[in-house]
Amino acid sequence: MTARLQHKNLVLGVSGGIAAYKAVELLRLYTRAGAGVRVVMTKNAQWFVGVTTCEALSGRPVTVDLFEEGDETSIRHIDWATEADAVIIAPATANIIGKLANGIADDALSTFLMAVTSPKIVCPAMNTHMFESLPVQRNLETLRSDGCIVVEPDAGSLACGTVGPGRLPAPEDILDRTIAALTPKDLDGKRVLVTAGPTREYIDPVRFISNPSSGKMGYAIARAAEHRGAVVSLVSGPVSLQPPLNVEVVPTESAAEMAEKALDLAQQSDIIIKTAAVGDFRPRSATDQKIKKTGKGMTLELEPNVDILKELGQQKGSRILVGFAAETQDLEANAGKKLKGKNLDMIAGNLIGSTDSGFEADTNKVTLFYKDGSSESLPLMEKDAVAHQLLDRIVRLLKQS
Repeated sequence: MTARLQHKNLVLGVSGGIAAYKAVELLRLYTRAGAGVRVVMTKNAQWFVGVTTCEALSGRPVTVDLFEEGDETSIRHIDWATEADAVIIAPATANIIGKLANGIADDALSTFLMAVTSPKIVCPAMNTHMFESLPVQRNLETLRSDGCIVVEPDAGSLACGTVGPGRLPAPEDILDRTIAALTPKDLDGKRVLVTAGPTREYIDPVRFISNPSSGKMGYAIARAAEHRGAVVSLVSGPVSLQPPLNVEVVPTESAAEMAEKALDLAQQSDIIIKTAAVGDFRPRSATDQKIKKTGKGMTLELEPNVDILKELGQQKGSRILVGFAAETQDLEANAGKKLKGKNLDMIAGNLIGSTDSGFEADTNKVTLFYKDGSSESLPLMEKDAVAHQLLDRIVRLLKQS
């Protein structure tokens, strides 16, 4: 995901709130992602975070005053505003929000913001009552109508003792919204359905049949599609992953539950991407009580689950339908058979067994097979990068349809 910030020029505006300490971690995340970051601070921000810290992490001088001495004169804010790919204000206090909403430029940060034409991402953080006050809400609505991206604050116990909205979002979430702001919206207006993760078929209340799917590939695709402007529904089996921001997550457990939810949501989707590792079989009968050990073997009778991808293919219509094939051998033959037999537009196949590809890994190496008989192999890359490569091909298919 963070590879999409490489070589981007960002400006981080830090205003004087207790949450300013989180800006240090956000700055660290940006630089680790390969972005060049400049920091502009208000004078009050220095009460909470030091200039030296920000300079050490960014490798660049920090601006606090428009009229500082040095090689970079007071017109630097114009140059920075021109060069910036995005500007992030974190934390954004009631004061800086009011200045930006009403065109007030009386310090280094507010003056700089007046000259910015790239996306502005405003991350409010303040006392709950201040955040909920009519003036702050009015100013935030003005910023939204002006085209600013407002990242809603988290709710919880605040340093001032109040409980409610006003906490600065996690730096990882602000990073995610920055990437979204800089991602072209070539799926704007499209509804995307993604299935992800494993299914579980219970034998008794404490035992089930499942597989090692982590859901990482499907979650990466859902996140990437949301970044590209789509309205995304994610039907997920049981996983231990953080849900992507602004994505509707529909939790399921068994193959039957996943089939019900996926087939229903498919009716209102333009693009369907099935990455879930759905169990092919379930126990013919499950017991209500735990099966006790007897010292003898046990025969487990299985029956087939519904083939979700095949059902989706039969109802496909004009939708784009993409599947995944995790194989242990004969990838091309097996993926090709699945592609044709289930009426897919494309299938992403990979061989499992390697520690750096497939189930549970953070990277994947896939080959894309198309219904016209062509194919292309992608190099090993992060699953977030695979997700965007896949969506690039889907956008191409949409243009051809």
